[in-house]
Amino acid sequence: MILKNSLALTDYKLYIDISLFNSNSRVTMSRKRTFFQSLTHWFSDENFLMILEEIQVAIAKTLSIAMVIIIIVCCGQLIVYLAQKLLTDSSLIFKDSLFEIFGLFLNVLIAIEILENISSYLKKHVIQVELVIVTSLIAVGRKIIIFDLDKKGGQDLIGLAIAILALSISYLIVRLHHSK
Repeated sequence: MILKNSLALTDYKLYIDISLFNSNSRVTMSRKRTFFQSLTHWFSDENFLMILEEIQVAIAKTLSIAMVIIIIVCCGQLIVYLAQKLLTDSSLIFKDSLFEIFGLFLNVLIAIEILENISSYLKKHVIQVELVIVTSLIAVGRKIIIFDLDKKGGQDLIGLAIAILALSISYLIVRLHHSK
Protein backbone atom coordinates (compact mmCIF):
# COMPACT_ATOMS: atom_id res chain seq x y z
CA MET A 1 0.00 0.00 0.00
CA ILE A 2 2.82 2.39 0.84
CA LEU A 3 4.52 1.50 -2.44
CA LYS A 4 1.27 2.05 -4.27
CA ASN A 5 0.74 5.48 -2.60
CA SER A 6 4.31 6.54 -3.28
CA LEU A 7 3.94 5.52 -6.94
CA ALA A 8 0.73 7.47 -7.16
CA LEU A 9 2.46 10.42 -5.47
CA THR A 10 5.33 10.17 -7.94
CA ASP A 11 2.91 10.07 -10.85
CA TYR A 12 1.12 13.09 -9.45
CA LYS A 13 4.45 14.93 -8.95
CA LEU A 14 5.47 14.06 -12.49
CA TYR A 15 2.13 15.32 -13.77
CA ILE A 16 2.59 18.59 -11.88
CA ASP A 17 6.14 18.99 -13.24
CA ILE A 18 5.01 18.30 -16.80
CA SER A 19 2.06 20.67 -16.49
CA LEU A 20 4.35 23.37 -15.06
CA PHE A 21 6.76 22.82 -17.94
CA ASN A 22 3.94 23.08 -20.42
CA SER A 23 2.52 26.22 -18.79
CA ASN A 24 6.02 27.77 -18.57
CA SER A 25 6.65 27.02 -22.20
CA ARG A 26 3.23 28.50 -23.03
CA VAL A 27 4.07 31.63 -21.04
CA THR A 28 7.48 31.85 -22.72
CA MET A 29 5.93 31.36 -26.14
CA SER A 30 3.27 33.92 -25.29
CA ARG A 31 5.93 36.42 -24.18
CA LYS A 32 7.93 35.83 -27.36
CA ARG A 33 4.81 36.24 -29.46
CA THR A 34 3.90 39.46 -27.60
CA PHE A 35 7.44 40.79 -28.01
CA PHE A 36 7.48 40.12 -31.74
CA GLN A 37 4.00 41.57 -32.13
CA SER A 38 5.03 44.77 -30.36
CA LEU A 39 8.24 44.86 -32.40
CA THR A 40 6.33 44.56 -35.65
CA HIS A 41 3.87 47.15 -34.34
CA TRP A 42 6.68 49.69 -33.74
CA PHE A 43 8.22 49.01 -37.14
CA SER A 44 4.96 49.30 -39.04
CA ASP A 45 5.07 52.03 -41.66
CA GLU A 46 2.92 54.51 -39.73
CA ASN A 47 4.73 54.15 -36.42
CA PHE A 48 8.16 54.12 -38.01
CA LEU A 49 7.40 57.32 -39.92
CA MET A 50 6.09 58.88 -36.72
CA ILE A 51 9.35 58.01 -34.94
CA LEU A 52 11.38 59.45 -37.83
CA GLU A 53 9.35 62.65 -37.74
CA GLU A 54 9.97 63.02 -34.00
CA ILE A 55 13.70 62.59 -34.60
CA GLN A 56 13.62 65.21 -37.37
CA VAL A 57 11.79 67.66 -35.10
CA ALA A 58 14.33 67.09 -32.32
CA ILE A 59 17.20 67.73 -34.75
CA ALA A 60 15.50 70.87 -36.10
CA LYS A 61 15.02 72.20 -32.55
CA THR A 62 18.69 71.52 -31.79
CA LEU A 63 19.70 73.36 -34.97
CA SER A 64 17.45 76.28 -34.02
CA ILE A 65 19.14 76.63 -30.66
CA ALA A 66 22.57 76.42 -32.31
CA MET A 67 21.58 79.11 -34.85
CA VAL A 68 20.35 81.44 -32.11
CA ILE A 69 23.70 81.06 -30.35
CA ILE A 70 25.56 81.70 -33.62
CA ILE A 71 23.45 84.82 -34.32
CA ILE A 72 24.12 86.20 -30.84
CA VAL A 73 27.86 85.55 -31.17
CA CYS A 74 27.94 87.13 -34.67
CA CYS A 75 26.10 90.21 -33.41
CA GLY A 76 28.54 90.47 -30.51
CA GLN A 77 31.50 90.21 -32.88
CA LEU A 78 29.97 92.83 -35.16
CA ILE A 79 29.48 95.25 -32.26
CA VAL A 80 33.04 94.67 -31.03
CA TYR A 81 34.41 95.13 -34.56
CA LEU A 82 32.45 98.37 -35.08
CA ALA A 83 33.54 99.70 -31.68
CA GLN A 84 37.19 98.92 -32.44
CA LYS A 85 36.99 100.59 -35.85
CA LEU A 86 35.25 103.68 -34.48
CA LEU A 87 37.58 104.06 -31.50
CA THR A 88 40.93 103.11 -32.98
CA ASP A 89 40.76 104.04 -36.65
CA SER A 90 41.67 107.70 -37.07
CA SER A 91 40.76 107.71 -40.73
CA LEU A 92 37.25 107.59 -42.01
CA ILE A 93 35.64 104.21 -41.23
CA PHE A 94 34.07 103.98 -44.67
CA LYS A 95 37.39 104.34 -46.46
CA ASP A 96 38.89 100.84 -46.07
CA SER A 97 36.50 98.64 -44.16
CA LEU A 98 33.06 99.45 -45.53
CA PHE A 99 32.79 96.22 -47.51
CA GLU A 100 34.05 94.21 -44.55
CA ILE A 101 31.33 95.76 -42.37
CA PHE A 102 28.72 94.98 -45.03
CA GLY A 103 29.97 91.40 -45.10
CA LEU A 104 29.56 91.08 -41.34
CA PHE A 105 26.04 92.51 -41.50
CA LEU A 106 25.12 90.13 -44.29
CA ASN A 107 26.56 87.20 -42.30
CA VAL A 108 24.08 87.99 -39.53
CA LEU A 109 21.29 88.35 -42.08
CA ILE A 110 22.14 84.99 -43.65
CA ALA A 111 22.16 83.34 -40.21
CA ILE A 112 18.73 84.86 -39.51
CA GLU A 113 17.44 83.53 -42.84
CA ILE A 114 18.75 80.05 -42.02
CA LEU A 115 16.99 80.26 -38.64
CA GLU A 116 13.82 81.25 -40.50
CA ASN A 117 14.22 78.17 -42.74
CA ILE A 118 14.48 75.94 -39.68
CA SER A 119 11.55 77.66 -37.97
CA SER A 120 9.32 77.29 -41.02
CA TYR A 121 10.22 73.60 -41.13
CA LEU A 122 9.16 73.24 -37.50
CA LYS A 123 5.87 75.03 -38.22
CA LYS A 124 4.87 73.27 -41.43
CA HIS A 125 7.14 70.18 -41.52
CA VAL A 126 8.05 71.11 -45.09
CA ILE A 127 11.24 72.66 -46.39
CA GLN A 128 10.17 75.84 -48.19
CA VAL A 129 12.12 76.11 -51.42
CA GLU A 130 11.41 79.82 -51.75
CA LEU A 131 13.13 80.58 -48.43
CA VAL A 132 16.13 78.45 -49.39
CA ILE A 133 16.49 80.29 -52.70
CA VAL A 134 16.21 83.69 -50.98
CA THR A 135 18.87 82.66 -48.47
CA SER A 136 21.11 81.53 -51.32
CA LEU A 137 20.55 84.82 -53.14
CA ILE A 138 21.57 86.73 -50.04
CA ALA A 139 24.70 84.58 -49.66
CA VAL A 140 25.75 85.05 -53.29
CA GLY A 141 24.90 88.74 -53.05
CA ARG A 142 27.18 88.97 -50.03
CA LYS A 143 29.96 87.40 -52.07
CA ILE A 144 29.46 89.98 -54.81
CA ILE A 145 29.40 92.88 -52.32
CA ILE A 146 32.67 91.85 -50.68
CA PHE A 147 34.23 90.72 -53.97
CA ASP A 148 37.83 91.94 -54.27
CA LEU A 149 38.92 92.40 -57.87
CA ASP A 150 42.57 92.65 -56.80
CA LYS A 151 42.59 89.12 -55.36
CA LYS A 152 40.13 87.37 -57.67
CA GLY A 153 39.74 87.29 -61.40
CA GLY A 154 36.96 87.80 -63.86
CA GLN A 155 36.13 84.09 -63.95
CA ASP A 156 35.07 84.22 -60.30
CA LEU A 157 32.86 87.21 -61.00
CA ILE A 158 31.30 85.48 -64.01
CA GLY A 159 30.63 82.40 -61.84
CA LEU A 160 28.87 84.54 -59.24
CA ALA A 161 26.86 86.25 -61.98
CA ILE A 162 25.73 82.88 -63.34
CA ALA A 163 24.80 81.78 -59.82
CA ILE A 164 22.73 84.95 -59.31
CA LEU A 165 21.02 84.45 -62.68
CA ALA A 166 20.20 80.80 -61.96
CA LEU A 167 18.90 81.58 -58.47
CA SER A 168 16.84 84.50 -59.79
CA ILE A 169 15.23 82.31 -62.45
CA SER A 170 14.58 79.62 -59.83
CA TYR A 171 12.97 82.19 -57.55
CA LEU A 172 10.81 83.47 -60.40
CA ILE A 173 9.65 79.94 -61.24
CA VAL A 174 8.79 79.21 -57.61
CA ARG A 175 6.93 82.52 -57.22
CA LEU A 176 4.92 81.92 -60.40
CA HIS A 177 4.09 78.40 -59.23
CA HIS A 178 2.89 79.69 -55.84
CA SER A 179 0.78 82.44 -57.42
CA LYS A 180 -1.18 79.82 -59.37
